[in-house]
Amino acid sequence: MNRIHITQHSSLGAFWFAGWLFTIGFLKLGFWQGVLGLILWPYFIGGFFAG
Repeated sequence: MNRIHITQHSSLGAFWFAGWLFTIGFLKLGFWQGVLGLILWPYFIGGFFAG
């Protein structure tokens, strides 16, 4: 019987999650904006620093 060993070498998911949490806290986003920020958090940060 063969064993399958899966190893994850990337921390990109942790970086993305940390960025999302930072965005919600830094910009004081509401609940629904925070949910939208799951996908668009770079947009929210860019909008903050642009204007």
